[in-house]
Amino acid sequence: MKLNLKNPLLFFDIESTGLNVATDRIVEISALKVMPNGDQELKTRRLNPTIPISPEAQSIHGISNEEVANCPTFKEVAKSLAQWMSGCDFSGYNAIKFDIPLLAEEFLRAGVQFDFRKRKIVDVQNIFHKMEQRTLSAAYKFYCDKTLENAHSAEADTIATFEILEAQLDRYSDTLKNDVKFLADFATRFKIVDYAGRISLDNKDNPIINFGKHKGKKVEEVFREDPGYYSWMMNGNFTLDTKQVMTELKIQFENSQKK
Repeated sequence: MKLNLKNPLLFFDIESTGLNVATDRIVEISALKVMPNGDQELKTRRLNPTIPISPEAQSIHGISNEEVANCPTFKEVAKSLAQWMSGCDFSGYNAIKFDIPLLAEEFLRAGVQFDFRKRKIVDVQNIFHKMEQRTLSAAYKFYCDKTLENAHSAEADTIATFEILEAQLDRYSDTLKNDVKFLADFATRFKIVDYAGRISLDNKDNPIINFGKHKGKKVEEVFREDPGYYSWMMNGNFTLDTKQVMTELKIQFENSQKK
């Protein structure tokens, strides 16, 4: 089923130095921009991450440190990438948990403003897991009846994700609407405030802690009962985005106490 789009929908996949959103870097990004009229534009770029690629990551995507040594850094392409992505909604496979948080962190490090929270995000993996429970390669075989060649190549995974979403619309036409807002809502498991999902929203849209000893508690309660928690997070191994969100919530809490 052809996608019904109001805005360009950008399918993308990232290969990285590792799996830690706070400390790892992008080594390859591939993006397929699908326009409302059906036109497509595919771009793939390798980047110098400025830190070593872990052996574990290299064994998965096959990109070595030597292959990206002379590539541009993310900071060098950040502004042009943000401009190209402007006005798009987004889709990916496991994008909400990994690709979006890592890309957002790279933009923050580069000093380029790009707010994914203002865009719709369709995570094809979440649709797949709600309906079938499988991996990307299995999803490609299941929905498209094709074998995914060059799995863990950013470009191959990106194109496969696009084809899977179209096939999902055909297979689940009685459940899924061909509308990006519906798909984004359907693919979201819970409301998150920061990209890494450390802070989420409860059913009354109150920010709550989503991990650790205070999991499930309202952020304002934690600030009140555990004054040192904020400093612990600021000094901890959390993403810049998470720290920025916590700082904004801390300011809101302090202002509310002054009233």
